[in-house]
Amino acid sequence: MPVADYKTYCRMLDRALEKKFAYPAINVTSMTTANAVLKGLAESKSDGIIQVSTGGGAFASGMDIKDMALGAISIAEHVHRVAARYPIYVALHTDHCQAKVLDQFVRPLIAETERRRAAGLPNLFNSHMFDGSALPLKENLDIAVPLLERCHKSEIILEVEAGVVGGTEDGISGGGGEKLYTTPADMLEVYQRLSAVKGARFLLAATFGNVHGVYKPGMVKLKPSILKDGQAAVEKKFGMAARLALVFHGGSGSTIEEIREAVDYGVVKMNIDTDTQYAFTRPIADHMLKNYDGVFRIDGEVGNKEKYDPRTYLKLAEAGLAQRVKQAVSDLRGAGTTLFVGSK
Repeated sequence: MPVADYKTYCRMLDRALEKKFAYPAINVTSMTTANAVLKGLAESKSDGIIQVSTGGGAFASGMDIKDMALGAISIAEHVHRVAARYPIYVALHTDHCQAKVLDQFVRPLIAETERRRAAGLPNLFNSHMFDGSALPLKENLDIAVPLLERCHKSEIILEVEAGVVGGTEDGISGGGGEKLYTTPADMLEVYQRLSAVKGARFLLAATFGNVHGVYKPGMVKLKPSILKDGQAAVEKKFGMAARLALVFHGGSGSTIEEIREAVDYGVVKMNIDTDTQYAFTRPIADHMLKNYDGVFRIDGEVGNKEKYDPRTYLKLAEAGLAQRVKQAVSDLRGAGTTLFVGSK
C-alpha cells in the first residue's frame, strides 16, 4: 500500500527531521505529471509527496467544469491506484488554499475523506494546507485551530503558513518586505496555538525570504538562519520535543547550499513547482522544434502521425519531469531513504 497511511506518513516526517533530509513535494496537474513524480521517486528509492493546488485541481477537472475539489479527487484516486505498483511510499497533499476558497477546496476534500473512512476506505489525502498568511496571525490561527481539530479526527495532517511567500503561484500573489520573514515570535505562537489540539500533527511553512517562481542568482535573498532562530526559541520555551517540522515554499532556483541549510534547521518538505513545470515542458518544445514538419501539415502535406501523437511528446515530458524529481531528491539528501521494505 504505497500511498502512506497516517502512521507511515508520521514516520516519514519524523525520520526526515531526525536524519536531516527532506521530501520533495511536487505539484501535479494530470495523470501524466503524477506518473512522472512516481517514476522519479521510485528510481531514487525515495518516498515523497504529490500535491495538488487549487489551480491544478481546477485544471484537472476540465476547462468547462473548473471544479478544484473534483480535479484533486480525480488525481488522488489515480495516484492511489498507480502508486500501488511502485516500491516506495507517497503521501498526497493539497497546496496553498486561502481562506476565501476553503469551502471550495479543502473542506470538501476533508468531507470526502470522512465519507471514505465511514465506508472503511483509506484516506483520500494525507494532508492539506491552509494558507492564512495574508491574514493577521491571530485570525490565521483562529481559522487553523478548528480546521486542525477536524483534520485530526480523520488522521489528516494540516500545514499552515506564517509569514508570506513572495511572487505569484496559481494567480495568488504574496506580499513583500518584512512579511517575507517569519519571526521567532510567530513560530512560538503557531506552536502554542496548534499544539493545544492534543495529538494532532501539523507542518509549518515558515518564510525566510522565499519567493515563488524562478529568478536569476542574487535576485532572491534567502535567510535560512531565520528557521534556526525560530526553532531555538520554540525549543527553549517548550523543550526539544517541540521542534517543528518545517516546509520550504518558493524553493525553485535556490542553491543547493541554501536548500541543505534549510533542511539542517528542520525543513522536512520542500515544494517544487516552477522547476518541474519547465522540466516537463522543455522536452515538448524540443520535440516540436525538431519535428515541426511532422507535427504540422505544411504546404498541403499530411504530417507525420507518430510525431503529433500526444503520447510521443508526453512520454518525453514525463521522462524530463522524472529526471528533475530525481535531482530534487538528491539535493534534499533523500536518495535511498524509502521506508518501503520491498525496495531494500
